[in-house]
Amino acid sequence: MELYYTFSVLIVLASLFAYLNVRFLKLPGTIGIMIIAMLVSVGIRLLGDQFFPETTREFFQLIKEFDFTEILMGAMLNFLLFAGALHVNISDLKEHKWPIFTYATVSVVLSAFIISGMLFYVAPILGIEIPFIYCLLFGTLISPTDPIVVLGILKEAKVPKRIETKITGESLFNDGVAVVMFAVVLKMATDTSFEATFGSVSWLFLLEAGGGIILGALLGITASHVMKKIDDYKVTVLITLAIVMGGFLIASELHFSSPLAMVIAGLIIGNYGKKHSMNETTRDYLGKFWELIDEILNAILFLFIGFELLVLPDLQDQLFLGVIVIFIGLLARTLSIFLPASTILRKNTYSKGSLITMVWGGIRGGVSIALVMSIPNSAGEIKDVLLEITYIVVLFSIVVQGLTVGKVAKKVLKEE
Repeated sequence: MELYYTFSVLIVLASLFAYLNVRFLKLPGTIGIMIIAMLVSVGIRLLGDQFFPETTREFFQLIKEFDFTEILMGAMLNFLLFAGALHVNISDLKEHKWPIFTYATVSVVLSAFIISGMLFYVAPILGIEIPFIYCLLFGTLISPTDPIVVLGILKEAKVPKRIETKITGESLFNDGVAVVMFAVVLKMATDTSFEATFGSVSWLFLLEAGGGIILGALLGITASHVMKKIDDYKVTVLITLAIVMGGFLIASELHFSSPLAMVIAGLIIGNYGKKHSMNETTRDYLGKFWELIDEILNAILFLFIGFELLVLPDLQDQLFLGVIVIFIGLLARTLSIFLPASTILRKNTYSKGSLITMVWGGIRGGVSIALVMSIPNSAGEIKDVLLEITYIVVLFSIVVQGLTVGKVAKKVLKEE
């Protein structure tokens, strides 16, 4: 009943904020909801105890008890990734397969080590001591672009198709790499018995990523063949829901990457399944159903990101470090995009404007917040520091980069 109560409150607030955004702010839907939620959070922190103390305490408690990491990483992310992949043309991904693979793997690892190394040396200058293993942990959670945010923003930013495909493809697949890296580094930081050898790390990555890809392929192909034998859009929608929810349970039990499984399953059903297993009516209903799911969950996600201000210890303590980390993150993103483009991907010709757009379009979001919140409380003050600077980076990324990526792309590509 408590979970139902929480979601009821969030849905009511999301619909109210969405209305206010469309009526007055006229910003991209998800960003507008998040900004209004942030303003409300500031108002509650400043005036809540004075004017409505009881309601403030209840709302604080509701937000604190909402397990953001479990809800996002365990449920919402799977639905959103499947919905996003369902509408991606696989032939576009094939055309850019090597850049997407490189940016989803090599670039994420490169960015993680650049950020961790710079943070390790910069933080002590400000009087903040962060052990290198936790700097590396921060690098792994902040390096991947957020597929949920990227897919939502690029739809409204009117970025050229070729650039959108690369950024979308990268964001869909880099979660698997980043989550595995985060899990390994977190185990190294919190489990003294874990030996991080090349073999153990390679096996963990192979199990998570490889298993997720194989599971997603099996789910997508099986569902497509099953749907081919029926002609009922209601049952087809139910099957896709079963793929997402049942697939997550299987992936969790086998310790596979459920995000990668959902991406692969969504791509197969959205391309092969739609073409060979569905009539026009079924395709239309399925597309609209998952588009609606995508919009609702995105609204709740961005609403909660805005309300995270209520549970952060104090942003002012790490504001300066957070601003510095914004620039460190942008530098790492720039190097992790430009270096592979000039070395590994030399055969794939990229214009300078395209690379700049990819750098600025690498937006961080709720996945980074969910990962940093999953750090055990035993980390103490270090967790608070990482949580605060993560929120500052995500806030800048969504608001500043998210609102300007279309204009940046138009400007740098026009000048070529």
